[in-house]
Amino acid sequence: MVVGAYNMRVVVIGASGQLGSDIVKVFKDAISLTHDDIEVTDLKSCEILKEMEPNVVINCAAFVRVDDCEVNPEVAFKVNGVGAYNVARICRETNAINIYISTDYVFNGVKNEPYTENDIPNPINIYGLSKLAGEIATKNYSPKHYIIRVASLYGVKGARGKGGNFVETIIERAKKGEELRVVDDIVMSPTYTKDVAVALKEFIKVMPEFGVYHMVNAGYCSWFEFAREILNLTKIEKEIKPVKSDEIKRQAKRPKFSALKNEKIEKLGIRMRYWKDALVDYLTDKGHLCF
Repeated sequence: MVVGAYNMRVVVIGASGQLGSDIVKVFKDAISLTHDDIEVTDLKSCEILKEMEPNVVINCAAFVRVDDCEVNPEVAFKVNGVGAYNVARICRETNAINIYISTDYVFNGVKNEPYTENDIPNPINIYGLSKLAGEIATKNYSPKHYIIRVASLYGVKGARGKGGNFVETIIERAKKGEELRVVDDIVMSPTYTKDVAVALKEFIKVMPEFGVYHMVNAGYCSWFEFAREILNLTKIEKEIKPVKSDEIKRQAKRPKFSALKNEKIEKLGIRMRYWKDALVDYLTDKGHLCF
C-alpha cells in the first residue's frame, strides 16, 4: 500500500521537543500538539485527537531523564507507558496510524554489536522498561502501529527535559575551560533529529507493514569518541579525559553497547547517513561551523 504523505492529516504530540520540533519542520502541514495542548497521561485530554480526525499520530511525548526515571518510576511509567496506552486507545477508536517513538535503551547492551529489530528487548533501567511498556501498549491497543526506535538524539531545539543536548554541553564546557570527563566504554548510535524527521517522512510515504523499525544515523561510537569529534570539527583545543562508566555515579545503569542497525528501513530503500556527516550538518545548522 502506498499513500502520499502530503494527503494525510498528521498530528505530532510533543511538537515542541527536540525531535518533535524537527518533525514539525519536515512535515510542514502537520498539526502540532505541545504539552500545553495535550496531557498524554490523561485519557480525557487525549480525546482532543478525535476532533482532529488524524490519519497519522506521531507520539514523541516522553519522560526522558534516565536517572530521574530511576528515582521516580511512577512518573516514568505514567508518561512512557500509560501515556502510550492512552494515545493507542484513541488511535484505535479513530482508525489512525499510531507512531510511537521508542529507544535503544530497551536493550541490555550485552550483544556487543548493533541491535536489529528482531532482537529481544531486555531493559536494565526504569527508563528502558517504561519505554518497552509503551511499545507493548502501542502494539496491543493500536492495530495500525509503528514503533520507531531512535538513539542518543541531538537536535537544534535541544531536549527540554535535559536542558539541551550532549553536543552543546561539550562545546559550552570546553569554551569555559571546564574539565571534560567522558565515558569511553559505552557505545551508541548518535543521531541527528533532523535526519530522523526526514527518514520518517519517507517511511510514511512507503507505508510498510506495521511493526518495529530502527531509525538512527549509520555507524556507532563511544561517547568519548563522539565528544572528541565534536571538538575536532569545531577546532576547540581542549583535552578530554576518557573514563569508565563505573567511575561516574549515576542512579541508572546504562547499556554498554546499545547501537542500533536500520535493517528494516534499509530494505525499504531508506538510508540514513553516517553519524559524522550528520554531526557536521548539525554544527553548521547551529552556526558552530562556517564554510
